[in-house]
Order: sequence, then C-alpha cells, then structure tokens
Amino acid sequence: MSIRFGPFTLNPPTRQLLRDQAEIHLPPKAFDLLCALVQRRPEVMPKAELLSLVWPEAFVVDANLNVLIGEIRRALDDDSRQPRYIRTVHGVGYAFSGDAVEEDRPRRREPREGAGFWRPPREGARFWLIWKERTFVLLEGSNVVGRHPECHIWLDEPGVSRRHATINVDPVTDRVVLEDLNSTNGTCVRQTPIAAPHALKDRDVLQIGSVELTFRAWSGDSSRETERIHRKRR
Repeated sequence: MSIRFGPFTLNPPTRQLLRDQAEIHLPPKAFDLLCALVQRRPEVMPKAELLSLVWPEAFVVDANLNVLIGEIRRALDDDSRQPRYIRTVHGVGYAFSGDAVEEDRPRRREPREGAGFWRPPREGARFWLIWKERTFVLLEGSNVVGRHPECHIWLDEPGVSRRHATINVDPVTDRVVLEDLNSTNGTCVRQTPIAAPHALKDRDVLQIGSVELTFRAWSGDSSRETERIHRKRR
C-alpha cells in the first residue's frame, strides 16, 4: 500500500519515495524512519523507540537520529522552523504532521495453493534474476543491486559496489530497465557496458561488477508448444 502526502508518494513495499513521478533517494535507515513516522501518524514517537527501531542491536546517540531526520527533511523540502511534515516534539521525539492518504496497491504475487506450479495472480510478465543456484524475484518499482546487505538484491562479492545498479520494474507497461549507479567496475548487458538506462529482455546476461546473472521474464503465454527432444536410436 502506498501513502500520498502533498506531491509525495511513499511506497514501503518497494522502498520508494516519489515526488510526482520522480524518485527521490533516501538512505535505507532514513527511509525506514520516514515509514515508521508516516505509519504511526499523528502519534509522537519517542526518540528511544525510534533508535531501537532503526538500530535494533546497536547503541547509538541521539545525534545519529538527528542526522536521519535532517536527511528526511531535505528530501521533503521541509523546514524545521515551519514544518509541514516532520514535527519535532522537544524532549520527546518526532511525529509526522502532514495530511496523508493511503492508496491500494496491486497484490504481490504468491504461490497458489494446490497448484502443481506457481504463476502470478494477474496477467502480465513477471521478472527475476538467476545467479548460481539463487533466484531473486524483482518487485514492482526500484530494485537496488549491490554489496550492501540492505540492498534489495544482495551480491556479497568484492567486485560489486555497495550500491552498484538499480533495476526498475514498471507495473503498468511491464518494462524492466537496468541502470548503473556510478559503480566502480561498471555494469554490462550481453558483455556490452551500459552508460544509460537499458531496457532488459528475457535471457539477457547481466554483468554486475564481477557477478554474472541471467534475467528472466515470464509472459504468461502458455500457447507455445513444448520443444520435442530428438534422441538417437540405439
């Protein structure tokens, strides 16, 4: 479910913050903090609760939280002296003070019970990446690929940048676009480096730094005949 406020749309499942149709980058912890404040609006969330939510197994000071709040305010063009969205309750914590409206989102694909195989619950192509014995399902919206554990597609390899590339899935057109994020070792499609957003096709081989993945698209077209295997007679 996405949440609209002013010109912004916050979509927690796809981890996207949009202004009109343009995506705004927020660091992962700042994004988590914004989601918590929006979902608990207009309740004031104490600093201690926010710290334990964003840093669940670490001891950090209030200054770390202030940095994240500053990042959120810059992304939202929010003035701390006359806030529209993020309200400071001195000595207590923070609250989301903007008018927000929740919007329904398409259901995420799930296996159907009792089926011999799974398929998406609605018509249209679905997408995933294959690396060695692992499969990464691509969600609608932005899928960040990189070496950082909080990336949507985590590739724990030294030749991969922390935030290496992004793969954007358009749920309306079913168009999938790969874009390099100024990575150290570059991004290739079919052994050709890309310098601009590149639309992907089924069975494209991607080179994310030192990692090779295969892009697959499921179109829902079951009309193709099964290819017959010709075996030699003994």
